[in-house]
Amino acid sequence: MAITGMDTSDYNNYYKNASQASSAALEKTLGNVNSQTTDEQLMAACKEFEVYFLEQIYKGMEKTIMKADDDESGTASQYMEYFGDMQIQAYAKAASEQGEGIGLARQLFEQMKRNYSL
Repeated sequence: MAITGMDTSDYNNYYKNASQASSAALEKTLGNVNSQTTDEQLMAACKEFEVYFLEQIYKGMEKTIMKADDDESGTASQYMEYFGDMQIQAYAKAASEQGEGIGLARQLFEQMKRNYSL
């Protein structure tokens, strides 16, 4: 069940649009923080930022890994090319949801509360 013959430009366009939409949604969420924002809403926005931050770290780390085809047709590599971003998003979300995550959300939350008197 190979995915050969797929146009990679479609994937690249999708990836670019999805990445821009993700960062735009995050910017909108953080831009809506004001004096009417509850602690729960602020923490949710901070957690969303932490997930986005972890995604960017994982994507950067992935670029440093040398890749080789798993089989002759390169099918496994093609799957990772097309669906690897979804896997990275899942890893980032899972890392953020475990315990305190990496602690960035908590620090950002406390800093925003202190600086903006929320």
